[in-house]
Amino acid sequence: MVDKELEINIVMMKKLLVFSLIMFVFGYALVPFYEKFCEVTGINNLLQPDVLVKDNWVDEERWITVEFDANTRGLPWQFKPLQSSARIHPGQPVNVMYEITNDSDREINGQAIPSYSPRFLDKHLKKFECFCFTKQVLKPNETRQMPVQFVIEPSLPADIQTVTISYTFFELPDGVSAVKK
Repeated sequence: MVDKELEINIVMMKKLLVFSLIMFVFGYALVPFYEKFCEVTGINNLLQPDVLVKDNWVDEERWITVEFDANTRGLPWQFKPLQSSARIHPGQPVNVMYEITNDSDREINGQAIPSYSPRFLDKHLKKFECFCFTKQVLKPNETRQMPVQFVIEPSLPADIQTVTISYTFFELPDGVSAVKK
């Protein structure tokens, strides 16, 4: 009786191992299939420059000055944009770099929270890449440059000629993954 149960268990174990191997291979093979699917359908291609330009109309008759601001609250960090402003056409893709330095002797988790002026700018702003999307972990005395890639849509009211994009970094307690926005 014990030999029969052992034989059944061994057969079952072999079936489960084969099934597990097939599922692993299937999961691994899904990555190129997913990438091809996204390429064909145009999904998940937001960061490609040609898509940014192709999908947005650029109003070349109008100029907007975008001012960049950076702050920290309760953090021993230096945080600044590498350029203080940019003069752009609405609909034109913009890339800006920010630099952050942890001046302390300990690793610190931080999260950047954006704010805009005028307040309704967020309805006309499309961010494609931003350090504010995720928690940032800086080691002691680490300096990092972080990009922000965005477009201000031409639907921004014509009487608005200057806007401000500001980020404020706050410390995240250990164990907190990110602040929900």
